[in-house]
Amino acid sequence: TAFVTAIGGGTLRDMMLGSYPLVWIGDIYFLYAILAGVLIAYLFFNFLLRLRKTFLLFDTLGISFFTILGVEKALSLGVRPEIAAIMGMFTAIMGGVIRDVLTNETPVLFRKEIYATACLVGAILYLILLNVEISRNLNLVISSVVIIVIRLLAVKFKLTLPGFRRVV
Repeated sequence: TAFVTAIGGGTLRDMMLGSYPLVWIGDIYFLYAILAGVLIAYLFFNFLLRLRKTFLLFDTLGISFFTILGVEKALSLGVRPEIAAIMGMFTAIMGGVIRDVLTNETPVLFRKEIYATACLVGAILYLILLNVEISRNLNLVISSVVIIVIRLLAVKFKLTLPGFRRVV
């Protein structure tokens, strides 16, 4: 499931945007990095399970990185900024959604947690800052930190989005 988590969002994004070959097929080093991560996760699985806070931190770092990567990829394909923001969020969250479905868990996207929202806010901020006189690297750092802070504060203070009432 670690492999699916790593490639899921980017694969779906590339397919939706018609970008072929898929990033992990077109760049062998990307595949090697994924496989190294999968191997590390496999070897240290039991140890990592005990580190829930560490897992949350790495997951949060991952979604911040993949959000910006997804925005950049979408922009490089010439899509409108609004679509690029959605594709950034999509890239970050869909690997985890696929993983959760495969492991029969309720995907985090379908819970009230602030997860996709943090990614979307960071993606929009990144797009806004592209029009400001700051370096792309500084933009990357600022936007990533915003995603990380929103996510970690939401978890720490148990902030959630409002749910929908079921009408039966």
